[in-house]
Amino acid sequence: MLIGKKAPQFTANAVVNGEIISNFSLDQYLGQKYVILFFYPKDFTFVCPTELIGFQAALGEFEKRDTVVVGCSTDSEFSHWAWCVTPRAQGGIEGVTYPLVADINKTISENYEVLAGERYVDEDGNIRVDGEQVAYRGLFLIDKEGIVRHMVINDMPLGRSVSEALRMVDALQHFEQYGEVCPLGWQKGDAAMTPSHKGVADYLSH
Repeated sequence: MLIGKKAPQFTANAVVNGEIISNFSLDQYLGQKYVILFFYPKDFTFVCPTELIGFQAALGEFEKRDTVVVGCSTDSEFSHWAWCVTPRAQGGIEGVTYPLVADINKTISENYEVLAGERYVDEDGNIRVDGEQVAYRGLFLIDKEGIVRHMVINDMPLGRSVSEALRMVDALQHFEQYGEVCPLGWQKGDAAMTPSHKGVADYLSH
């Protein structure tokens, strides 16, 4: 469970706006931006492009909220780049501009506790893997201090909701600005609650 803890640090190759870069790190956003970091299983698959393209379509909304979006999978930076330049009609994600991190060593996924499969040593001393070691659909909201404030992990067949990610950013920022907590289904502009019995009573009376 990473909630309330420092987001695991990493430095890795990535593709940003169609270009391969080295030494990409979330440290560049500390004190500056909120981060939505999401993991996905594989490039050139079926559910994954719907998510990546969906986050790209909503990128302006995240930017309004001072939030950057970063994707990550266990594919290489070269696979990311090839996917980014492949037209969408051919299964690509052409036009995705936010960073896609290459977790080729699988250490980032492991540190964020989203790595599927299990490595073990058999009775002959050979390293084995039970299942395929790729990332589940993990999503993490990291605040400007580098603290994980929200996380959700879906199994591979289950796509996520971009609107829910935006709602979580709104809720965190509302709490930070006003000190009010956000109840079930809260949306930006809704009444929130002060963390006291009186606040609960006032909310329920509306």
